[in-house]
Amino acid sequence: MRVTMIGTGYVGLVSGACFADFGHTVTCVDKDESKIARLQKGEIPIFEPGLDELVKDNVEQGRLFFTTDPKQAIRDADAVFIAVGTPSRRGDGHADLSYVYAAAEEIAGLMNGYTVVVTKSTVPVGTGDEVEAIIKKTRPDAEFAVVSNPEFLREGAAIGDFKRPDRVVVGGANDERAKHIMTELYRPLFLNETPIIFTERRTSELIKYAGNGFLAMKITFINEIADLCEEVGANVQEVAKGIGLDNRIGRKFLNAGPGYGGSCFPKDTLALMKTARDYKAPIELIETTVRVNTARKQKMAQKIIAALDGNVAGKTIAVLGLTFKPNTDDMRDAPALDIVPTLQAEGAKIRAFDPEGMTEAKHMLKDVQFASGAYDCVQNADAVVIITEWDQFRALDLDRMKDALKTPIVVDLRNIYSPPEMKAKGFKYFSVGRV
Repeated sequence: MRVTMIGTGYVGLVSGACFADFGHTVTCVDKDESKIARLQKGEIPIFEPGLDELVKDNVEQGRLFFTTDPKQAIRDADAVFIAVGTPSRRGDGHADLSYVYAAAEEIAGLMNGYTVVVTKSTVPVGTGDEVEAIIKKTRPDAEFAVVSNPEFLREGAAIGDFKRPDRVVVGGANDERAKHIMTELYRPLFLNETPIIFTERRTSELIKYAGNGFLAMKITFINEIADLCEEVGANVQEVAKGIGLDNRIGRKFLNAGPGYGGSCFPKDTLALMKTARDYKAPIELIETTVRVNTARKQKMAQKIIAALDGNVAGKTIAVLGLTFKPNTDDMRDAPALDIVPTLQAEGAKIRAFDPEGMTEAKHMLKDVQFASGAYDCVQNADAVVIITEWDQFRALDLDRMKDALKTPIVVDLRNIYSPPEMKAKGFKYFSVGRV
């Protein structure tokens, strides 16, 4: 099959490379000339484990191409995927669909013969209807179908998620030709008996938001339980294990911490909340989740301040981890973006290290000293704070770290160390939901 991917951001690049690895001919299109130039030279603009080799292999095999010119790519395509950004719109929290609609107009003007137009971007309910209307208005004679195919990729594990997904959702493939094309695109997954759900387009669009909303609630729930655990002397990790072994609940997304961030949960919960309000069917659980998660990050900053006896003025705090999760360079809505400025406002000096996120962090955090490594970061600091649970932070030489610190205070917002071990090593240790 001939596939065109409009947008070479996280979703577009990973999806395009994986479709190429399935054996399809894929052309990734982007208006950013510098990004395309880098990709054509084999430089990957994002950090995602395994993506550089996947792109390299498929380019060498002649299945994956990059261009700023969409004309030939769209004319030749059996399926054109819209994988552009849908950030939260300033002022009201709705998803900004301007890039989606611009892509639809461009596709309409260049289609040649029957084409399946697929929304891969996360979009609110009814967006597919609008994309279809735009194409019909631009090209009344066009033969096409608009299909929703939401992505379910976790940053840091995206290639595995694409190739071995829990499910694939396809909405709006009522047209037999469209269903055939979508089936062919995902043939390797059909052969592996991956559940593939064909549903109505609006249902498909809502599945993505409902899924992310539920996971965000799950994270927020265990964070609130963690607060209760601290008050009553319980252990949140054991509580999470005890409830997670119930297969009605499941063990994933029950790790207490500083709140969710990233490219999906914050904007998707806001968009779901706004959509529900627009349709006069408010989802109060999601509204509460958004409010509690926002407050969570400030609460973690106050936890750090309390660990330093309520005063951080003039003190140097070493921050390990800045990205919203490990195995990514993504800083979007990372808890560090709230925690660090709050500490600075109280007079703290921040020294930070992140294995992959410092390039992005330098654009988003002011007056931070960036270290070359974990031990350089903690040298002569008054305390160390672990915000992101990178693997290299899980096995630090504790004796070396203690010797490097001015005072042996550790605030572990990801619970990656054992309280008894840390206390035995002589640290004043604070974690989340454990005493």
